[in-house]
Amino acid sequence: MGDEPLTPAGRLFLQPEMNQIIHCVLGLKNPIDIDSVKSLISDSVMLKHPRFTSLMVRDHRGVEHWRPTQIHIDNHLTVIHDPLSDHSSAINDYLADLCTTTISMDKPLWEIHILKAHKCVIFRIHHSLGDGISLMSMLLVGCRKVQDPHALPVISNPHSVKRTNFNFKDLLLTICFSFIYAIQFIVKCLWIRDYKSPITGGAGVELWPRKMATAFFSLEDMKTVKAAVPNATVNDVLFAIISSGISRYLDLREPSGLRDGIQLTGLAMVNLRKQSGLQDLPNLMRSNSVARWGNKFGVILLPIYYHRSSNSDPLEYLKRAKKMIDRKKQSLEAHFSYRIGDLIMSTFGPKSASFLNYRIICNTSFTISNVVGPQEEIMIGDNPITFLRANNSALPHALILNMVSYAGRADMQVQVAKDIIPDPEFLAKCFEDALLELKDRVTAKI
Repeated sequence: MGDEPLTPAGRLFLQPEMNQIIHCVLGLKNPIDIDSVKSLISDSVMLKHPRFTSLMVRDHRGVEHWRPTQIHIDNHLTVIHDPLSDHSSAINDYLADLCTTTISMDKPLWEIHILKAHKCVIFRIHHSLGDGISLMSMLLVGCRKVQDPHALPVISNPHSVKRTNFNFKDLLLTICFSFIYAIQFIVKCLWIRDYKSPITGGAGVELWPRKMATAFFSLEDMKTVKAAVPNATVNDVLFAIISSGISRYLDLREPSGLRDGIQLTGLAMVNLRKQSGLQDLPNLMRSNSVARWGNKFGVILLPIYYHRSSNSDPLEYLKRAKKMIDRKKQSLEAHFSYRIGDLIMSTFGPKSASFLNYRIICNTSFTISNVVGPQEEIMIGDNPITFLRANNSALPHALILNMVSYAGRADMQVQVAKDIIPDPEFLAKCFEDALLELKDRVTAKI
């Protein structure tokens, strides 16, 4: 088999400004046997996928290609035998350090880090290989349900973009919202920057040292809250938590310096695959599944508004979040961002596309992603998984939020540039308290 050209998105993520690594973190119940891990990797579906067994090379014109090569598992494996520290933040500290490092180009672009003393495995893949949905799919192919060791995990209710049949009114609203949000996207990309606040990053911040904390949420609590607003979703609740939590944090960090109601904009990743979910896991690597593997996501702008906590009804955050996200769903903003990026890549090349992507990150305030994991307990190699988390390497944003739900709970990784946001643990607690306040408000009304 000969060389295979990179996709436009793959080339984008190899540009210096967009050089991104995805980290998937698995906590395990039992001690980790290194020989068993090597055996699992050797027999895994991952090594049947050409992108994981190929080097990234450039031809005489500088165009990138995947070139098949021989895999030496030891070159991809880093084993830390001793405890990193006695602190509960040891894993997050290790992840924060990884966020400012890359993967050597002299091997296929993936690594596995094993923290034996912490019963933790960190799987790193370069974003040019695929996005978070692809990575989650591939990992789950090698897992089984704890209660049914022969059954594959099932992902239900994924947050992919779906188009439905419209009546004329819906069609007009879609055209209207799509036009408005497309203009806003272009303006935000080229000119308009968010108001400067204590969470604002900017050009060069991707190189700054990082810190990380984890916010823990109960999916049952999130479902209780969403029931308070008709047709609300867990995604609506998540964004309400983020809006309220950031307002809480800013109350402390700048109690009198921010005008009530100022807008801060988040960048959210949206899965664009036509087939919703990952139920067809065994066929993920087949040739007819190529459209599902890789980088198939769009970006939408999600504005939040700072409100002093003492003046805010917690449920107002949820109502505003639902109204705004409903409009985003009815628009084609995510598809527009994907198509315009693809057009710029094809017409002007990866440097231009990278420049515009970098600009929109610098002009907004934070990144958010939400990946739906299995809601029953699963195991890998007969070792039950206790938690699933994810994050990506540093961006010009000073605040990056990555949530993964698994087995009744959702863990959100709060990654920060520590010279801008020195206390991510407190920020994570602000998010946790925001959910508890929403829940208390809802239960008090019942």
